[in-house]
Amino acid sequence: MTSAPASTPQTADAVHVTVVLPCYNEQDHVLLEIERITKALEASGYAYELLVIDDASTDGTLRVLQEALLQHPHMRLLPFRRNGGSGTARRIGTQQARGEIVVWTDADMTYPNERIPELVRMLDEDPTVDQVVGARTSEQGSHRMLRVPAKWFIRKLAEVLSNSKIPDLNSGLRAFRRTVALPYMRLLPPGFSCVTTITLAFLSNQHDVRYVPIDYAKRAGTSKFKFVRDAYRYILQVLRMVMYFNPLKVLMPVALTLLTVGVGKGIYDLIAHPVRFASNTVLIFVTGVLIAVLGLLADLIVRSRDDY
Repeated sequence: MTSAPASTPQTADAVHVTVVLPCYNEQDHVLLEIERITKALEASGYAYELLVIDDASTDGTLRVLQEALLQHPHMRLLPFRRNGGSGTARRIGTQQARGEIVVWTDADMTYPNERIPELVRMLDEDPTVDQVVGARTSEQGSHRMLRVPAKWFIRKLAEVLSNSKIPDLNSGLRAFRRTVALPYMRLLPPGFSCVTTITLAFLSNQHDVRYVPIDYAKRAGTSKFKFVRDAYRYILQVLRMVMYFNPLKVLMPVALTLLTVGVGKGIYDLIAHPVRFASNTVLIFVTGVLIAVLGLLADLIVRSRDDY
């Protein structure tokens, strides 16, 4: 991702918290969001920086952010020359963060960003927790009638595959330890499903994730969410991440189901047509064997990997 150099009026002082704030066409309300975040962090006493990333906005967002630099000494601005998506912005922001704790949030006024210090404090007070996620208690987004059942299904699928309770799979408000998250940054997709990815990456590697109930407001501006496209990507990303860390969770249930059906069909064939198996019986059984072998090989590769 090509970006312009980060601009900031402050010196590179040691900071404890970095808030990564991606922005794309948020000119009408981004300043209000910046003021809300900085006010909360100033009151908390934390040494912090606000890393704002303009994702090649086509409106006046970049101009507003450049003017805000003069009023907010703890703010850094990273303008992208081309649009890379929220996942790319969050990945690069995390890699360039100076703080030990990184916070992800959005600039659309939906999340209670005044509660950011609360999430950070939970990490400071309990070293066994590696990520704190704001779990939304309501759904205020566009396509609400379609999003609610779709997100429920995807979340339940992720819970089964990751063997974890997940109150909110794709919340955009979260705080985590930068050193723990850095190895997983290369796995982040460019779009909205980056938050799903970081959740599953932590859970799949036995990092403790804590959830805090939060309110979720109606967004300001125009939503960039496309229901069919993004729901499809969410499902693919859940399957991809579980396959990456625990392929047996995905492949072995399929293999065992096919093997069971194949054996049951074989018994029926022997009773109905002695000394003859139907061709579809053999095909079902062999397919189950192949998927089981593929799952075992994939699991062997995962266990022998020393990435993390």
